[in-house]
Amino acid sequence: MWRLDHLAVTARDLEEGVAAVEAALGVRLAPGGVHPLMATHNRLLRLGDVYLEVIAPDPAQATPEHPRWFRMDERRGPPRLTNWIAACADLDAALSAAPPGAGVATALTRGEFRWRIGIPPDGRLPFGDAFPALIEWQGAAHPARALPDSGLRLRRLVVTHPEAAALRRALAPVEDERVTVVSGAPGLAAEFDTPHGRRVLE
Repeated sequence: MWRLDHLAVTARDLEEGVAAVEAALGVRLAPGGVHPLMATHNRLLRLGDVYLEVIAPDPAQATPEHPRWFRMDERRGPPRLTNWIAACADLDAALSAAPPGAGVATALTRGEFRWRIGIPPDGRLPFGDAFPALIEWQGAAHPARALPDSGLRLRRLVVTHPEAAALRRALAPVEDERVTVVSGAPGLAAEFDTPHGRRVLE
């Protein structure tokens, strides 16, 4: 079984991404951290049992020789919701069951957090990034439990792709009623219940 773990909003500049998300959702993001392997940094927002990260290249770190995750080196335009991440209990088994290109299991740490995640060598996930990055948390520590409660809850994640039927088959291990796959031009849209009413991030 896989479950929705978190959402990723990618930006060229972290502060620009944070400002866009805070304006869209009406809340302040919490501090995050840095990822030396990818030369990125982030800020976080708790959504109950899941969370959202705004992630961007970190100018304080040297540009890596390999592609960053989430196709970050290719991104242009304003900050937007580009990826979702699904948690699993056994990453190796999950990657074996996933479509080709779901990534290579890579061990990472940040403070108290330890995890393994599938990272595609070219930074591109299957189905044009409509397929999630797969993550296996190790130990009890998890960002959603460490963050202050924002009062927001994810109502629905709509994953749109022209090959919706094939994507649904690939996502058969996902057991989360919040994830909906529909046919159309590739994209993600997250709907939130907030203290200010319904809000959407795309």
